[in-house]
Amino acid sequence: MKIDNVPMDLLLQNMLSATVVVLQIFVLTLLFSIPFGFVVALARRSKFRLISVPIQIYQLIFRGTPLMLQLFFFMYGPYYIFGFSFNRFTACIIAFVVNYAAYFGEIFRGGIAAIPKGQYEAAKVLGYTKFQTFMRIILPQVIKHVIPATGNELMTLVKDTSLAQVISVAELFRVASNAGSKYFSTIPIIVAAVFYLVMNTVVELVFKLIEKRMNYYKN
Repeated sequence: MKIDNVPMDLLLQNMLSATVVVLQIFVLTLLFSIPFGFVVALARRSKFRLISVPIQIYQLIFRGTPLMLQLFFFMYGPYYIFGFSFNRFTACIIAFVVNYAAYFGEIFRGGIAAIPKGQYEAAKVLGYTKFQTFMRIILPQVIKHVIPATGNELMTLVKDTSLAQVISVAELFRVASNAGSKYFSTIPIIVAAVFYLVMNTVVELVFKLIEKRMNYYKN
């Protein structure tokens, strides 16, 4: 079947393959950047400036510069600085993880800061250790506070995967762009937009479900 001279069967097959790459970037970024983001948030709150100041600088750099430049840096920088290079997909994942960890770190820091100090004091009176207080009392509330902002970041992440094309990772937008150039048509770009919209719809529905399940933590 052809639409505007575009063989749709072949296009959809290629786009589904490219979508697998998008999902790999999404899942791996999520898997590593969220735990790293919690570490960043806790380090940022440290009373020791030797810990908190470097973290602030890290966040300023990776939140203050374009992800596209960071992709180029991790693709080509290690070769010129250290004499070795990552493969394209690995460089892509590293760039996404350190970028999104900087944002998640700030989101989580805000969530932790939103918890009243009285809860820490009450937990201490009840005999909880600092670790127990954080894991059993603070963390569940922090998760509830950060769900909306985290959901927004993950929807942005789905769209940002399109930037991987700048270092020639064969993701969805790159496949659509190449097909559009080959067939002189906007159909591939429109189809790619539908794919991104479907993925982000799934993300939004999942986070609405999570938010609903967390409603037992009333403010």
